Amino acid sequence: MRPLLSAALLALSIAGVPGTATAASDPKPKWAEENFASGYDPGTIVIKTSERKLYLITGATTALRYEIAVGRPSEQWFGESFVTRKRFNPTWVPTPSMREKNPSLPDSVGPGPSNPLGVRALNLGWGTYRIHGTNAPRSIGSAASSGCFRMRNADVADLFERVHVGAQVIVLK
Repeated sequence: MRPLLSAALLALSIAGVPGTATAASDPKPKWAEENFASGYDPGTIVIKTSERKLYLITGATTALRYEIAVGRPSEQWFGESFVTRKRFNPTWVPTPSMREKNPSLPDSVGPGPSNPLGVRALNLGWGTYRIHGTNAPRSIGSAASSGCFRMRNADVADLFERVHVGAQVIVLK
């Protein structure tokens, strides 16, 4: 497992990109370690949408718990996927369905405080869904997205360092 970014190192890594939100507003990860007997292998991500929580399995009976925002009820999905790509300071490009609902969306938004993906993104499967940061941290704990899973920027940066491409993702109700 790779070493975790400290809050200071995270602030430096984010501050190095012009216009990118700094860790000062989101200084350290807010995960909690807890008992979680899941039967899944360590490194598996389990998302419980009804709880609005993401669990990273760390052992046979333990997991790290992160608070998340989930998709609006009409946009939620359930099932299995996997991490196909990890992106550092990603560019956001609206999906065709987002553009259909709102034709005035920009073509793309680069790294910075107005980027809806925040500071890190984990792409899932071959679709358009991700686990990502956010420029709207107040949405954490709600059903607010178009099907993606939003995390505080410090939390997604922490998860990004712990998870590998290919990691299994289980999305439960």
